[in-house]
Amino acid sequence: MKGSSRILNGFFFIGIVFSLFSTLNSCEDKHPYFQGKILYENFCANCHMEDGSGLVEVIPPLAGSDYLIKYPEKLPCMIRYGISGKMEVNGKTYNTEMPGAPQLTEFEITNVINYVNTAWGNNYPIAKHLEIRAALEKCE
Repeated sequence: MKGSSRILNGFFFIGIVFSLFSTLNSCEDKHPYFQGKILYENFCANCHMEDGSGLVEVIPPLAGSDYLIKYPEKLPCMIRYGISGKMEVNGKTYNTEMPGAPQLTEFEITNVINYVNTAWGNNYPIAKHLEIRAALEKCE
């Protein structure tokens, strides 16, 4: 009887572990830059919208944005320090000031950029942390 009790306890333990991993896996977002997504939702989505569409005529879109491809070296500075003045995105001119998020680390900025570069159908190059660091050192 002792042997069958150990077997049942073993199956019970395996069942608990499997259930725990299944629950954790189902709660986790499948996006490879999940941390970047959380940061985007907390710092960017209020203006650029959850789907990256921006706000028509006021806030430029990030989904399908040609600006992300043309000026990747500017993105880290824009995220950390913000930007003001006119900019053209997808043939439209925008002139709304964007506040910065100076509290974000280099790693967090890298995660945000990589989330944006791979979300909403964007298939833009992945930023490397050392590239982001170098760009941040050149911010004006």
